[in-house]
Amino acid sequence: MSTIRVHDKEFEPYLSQSAIAKQIKSIAEQLNRDYAEKKPLFVAILNGSFIFAADLFKELSIEAEICFIKLASYKGTKSSGQVITAIGLDTEVFNRHVVIVEDIVDTGKTLSEFLPQLHHQQPASLKIAALLHKPDATVYPISVDYLGFSVPNKFLLGYGLDYNGLGRNIPEIYKLVE
Repeated sequence: MSTIRVHDKEFEPYLSQSAIAKQIKSIAEQLNRDYAEKKPLFVAILNGSFIFAADLFKELSIEAEICFIKLASYKGTKSSGQVITAIGLDTEVFNRHVVIVEDIVDTGKTLSEFLPQLHHQQPASLKIAALLHKPDATVYPISVDYLGFSVPNKFLLGYGLDYNGLGRNIPEIYKLVE
C-alpha cells in the first residue's frame, strides 16, 4: 500500500484489508454469541457503513434481518454539525433487538440525534456496532458496544469512508497526510 491522491488531498495507508477482515470476524463472533436465538435487526447507517454492514452480515451465523437508514453530517473533511435524514427507517423496531451498524463514530452527533428516535419506538434492546471510533473527537457521549478499532482524530478514507464522494471503494483505510 502506498500513498494515494483523492481530489486535492494525499492519503497514506492506515489499516490493511486483512486487519479489517480480522476485526469484522471478531465482532461477528461476539454478535453470534450475544444474539443467539434473538433474531436481531441490524440498522445500517448509509452511506458509509454499507461495506462494513455487508461484510459483517456475511460473517453472522444467527438468524438476523438488516435494513438501512440514511443519515449524514459530513461535508468535505469536517462534520457539518447538522444531521440530515435522507432515507428514514421503514422497519418496525418495537420489542426487537436492534444493532445499529456504523462505519465510524466520531463526534457522536449523528447517533446522539438518532438514538432517541429509536428509543421512542421501544426496542427490546439497542446496541451499536462500529468499525471505527475516534474517542478524541467525541463530543456527544456514545457507547460503542461492538468495536473494530479506536482510531486517532484524523480524517480517514476507504472501506466505505469517502472524501467528497470518492474513495469509498478502496478496500483498505487510509489517513489524510497533513
